Amino acid sequence: MLLTEKQKGLIEKIGIVTEREGMQPAAARIVGLLYVADNPELTFEEIVQALHISKSAASNALNLLLQTNRIEYTTFSGDRKRYFRIKVANWREGFAKKMEDMTSFSQVLQEVLNERNPETVEFNKNLAELADFLKYVNNQLPGLLENWEKMRKGQ
Repeated sequence: MLLTEKQKGLIEKIGIVTEREGMQPAAARIVGLLYVADNPELTFEEIVQALHISKSAASNALNLLLQTNRIEYTTFSGDRKRYFRIKVANWREGFAKKMEDMTSFSQVLQEVLNERNPETVEFNKNLAELADFLKYVNNQLPGLLENWEKMRKGQ
């Protein structure tokens, strides 16, 4: 598979953003490749070749991406290869999961606040503010999604 210079640049940009989220470099570049490749489903060999990474690095990265539910694979009848792709079709489920995580973290922060030493006033104030903001964002996000979907239907 030949990538254009623009595609290579986009893979790197996506990789950097994904690394900032805590993803390993090889996994981040695979995510980038799966977004920008002409074919949305790539084999293990195509990924190794396109990114010039070792088979071991590709295997570890693909396993991580599968475990974290960032990608999935499919197979085709008569073909023993696995074809990897980004799980973009179910982005709403991923978004809902992140909202759940935010709610859970906000609740845990509230529990932490209940146990904190009251003498650490500034730290406790900042922690309470963070917990409150996460709760606020979580309450606002469903409405944002609904409004966005209404807007898209009107287009």
